[in-house]
Amino acid sequence: MHGHDTADRPAASHRATARKPLYTPEERRRRDSSRWTLVQGILAPLQFLAFLISLGLVLRTLLTGEGAAAADLSILVKVVLLYTIMITGSIWEKVVFDKWLFAPAFYWEDVFSMLVLALHSAWLVAHFGGYGSPQQQLWLALAAYAAYAVNAMQFLLKLRAARLDHAAGLTA
Repeated sequence: MHGHDTADRPAASHRATARKPLYTPEERRRRDSSRWTLVQGILAPLQFLAFLISLGLVLRTLLTGEGAAAADLSILVKVVLLYTIMITGSIWEKVVFDKWLFAPAFYWEDVFSMLVLALHSAWLVAHFGGYGSPQQQLWLALAAYAAYAVNAMQFLLKLRAARLDHAAGLTA
C-alpha cells in the first residue's frame, strides 16, 4: 500500500474484519482434517512449476522454432496436472463445503477455472486432432497459460484471505 500512512490502517483493518470469513468454523475443521487439503497443497506448486517450465519451452519454440516436441510434451504434462488438480479440488470442495464445485467461497475461482479447463482442453483437441499449425497450437497453449495465471492469482488471493481470517481469529 504505497502512499498510505498509518492512519489508513484502522479503516483497512475494519474492512477486513467486516467481510464474511472464508470458512465457517466447521468448514475450517473439515479443511484442516482432510487429506485432500494436503493433496491440493502438493499439486498446486507442482502444477505451477510445470507451468513455468512449459512456458519457457513454448516461448523458446515460438521464438526459435526449436524444441517443439519438448514444448508439446510439457504442455501435455501441464494439462494432466491441471485435470488432476481440478478433480481432486472438486473432491476437496465436496469434503469442505459439501458441494462438488461452485461453493460460494470459491464460486468465481471455479467459474474462471472452467475457462482454464476449456482452453487447455482445446489445446488437447487441436494437438491430437491436428487442427491448426504447430505455431497456432502453441499460441493456444499460451492463451490457456494466461488464463491459468489469472486463476492461480485468484487462488493465491483466497489463500491470503484465509490466512488473514485465521490471524484475525487468533487475535480476537
